[in-house]
Amino acid sequence: MASLQASNFIVSSSSSKQIHAAISVPKRPSIRFSVPKVPTKTLPEELNTRDGFMNTIPIEKNVTRTPLLQESSSVSMATVQLYAILEAVVDRVEMHKNIGEQRENWNTLLLNSINMITLTAATMAGVTATGGAGVSLLGLKLASTLLFSAATGMLVFMNKIQPSQLVEEQRNATRLFKQLQSQIRTLLAVGSPSKEDVADAMEKVLALDKAYPLPLVGVMLEKFPERLEPAVWWPKNQSQKTNKAKHFNGRVESNGWTEELEMEMREVVEVIKRKDSEDYERLGNKALKINKVLAKSGPLLTGIAAMGSAFMGSSNGPWAAIVAAVAGSLASAVNTFEHGVQVGMLFEMYRNNAGFFRLLQESIESTLDESDVQKRENGELFEMKVALQLGRSLSELRDVAKKSSYSRIEGSPIDEFASKLF
Repeated sequence: MASLQASNFIVSSSSSKQIHAAISVPKRPSIRFSVPKVPTKTLPEELNTRDGFMNTIPIEKNVTRTPLLQESSSVSMATVQLYAILEAVVDRVEMHKNIGEQRENWNTLLLNSINMITLTAATMAGVTATGGAGVSLLGLKLASTLLFSAATGMLVFMNKIQPSQLVEEQRNATRLFKQLQSQIRTLLAVGSPSKEDVADAMEKVLALDKAYPLPLVGVMLEKFPERLEPAVWWPKNQSQKTNKAKHFNGRVESNGWTEELEMEMREVVEVIKRKDSEDYERLGNKALKINKVLAKSGPLLTGIAAMGSAFMGSSNGPWAAIVAAVAGSLASAVNTFEHGVQVGMLFEMYRNNAGFFRLLQESIESTLDESDVQKRENGELFEMKVALQLGRSLSELRDVAKKSSYSRIEGSPIDEFASKLF
């Protein structure tokens, strides 16, 4: 009995110990310590996925880029400035296009109006010369005189501004501004613009504005100069280059340039000077002389017609009416030839073409004057550009250079032009 109690005591004591141990040592709670972990998401990504909002905050990668931005700040500013210049160039294109269309309408309306007025007045003078019965000679006299006088004033104004020449100026300006627009876009697309590129673009815009002004008062180009001067729409190069000796090892290329290519470009310049530029200046001066004669003849004839119509009805009335009718008819023919054929436009076209050849000549010479061939444009690319501007293939351009060299050696004139476009 005592042993049974002892065993029960042992069992109960041992079980009580186990229960006590289970009660006194509770299960440890799972406590998470704030141990820093390597982040797998950036803060913007976590904000985008928090509270069910997806893609509401733009994720910007590589947030810590301040040093890089500071280093490239000058390049970025040059790009922004070029885009601003590009916007101005696009606006210039639209302005010159619209004003060109407006001035073309001027040419058509003024030409038709002056011819109608002149022919109407000449018809009245002719009726007066017949001395028809029942016709009011005083009314015809006054009407024809007023119409001839109005035609004279309109002709003076029209010949002063030369609408057809103004239209050609706007066409050329539109084309050249589009060309500049394409150059700026190419630079922005394939290159890293610099401050020098921005300054060069600004100079080109201002040079074009000066070469082809929009206003008619004050800055309008002289329509009847003493002689043709080629149009200049490019900025003058202010940098003075020293022509030092260049060293080529035979046909070994240096940035695409060889001695043979330099000689070829010099011969092309000689052909442009002796043939293309000289020929277009000659044609331009002829067009200028013809335009001057026509511009003076038209108002002179309408003025004579106005004076003749004023003397109708006097003792010499029939002869005065005949003079008025004939002078008015001739004035209409002269006006039609001058502004219908657009002689002023022809003069401006020759002036612009002469400017094109001068620009090409200066471009080649300035490139060859650069002593460091590494600073030049690549020789093969430059040759291709010159050939395309002259409307020739590379082989044809080289043949022209060879003919020019042979003609100078033999002392005979060259019978071929450099350009096949104009």
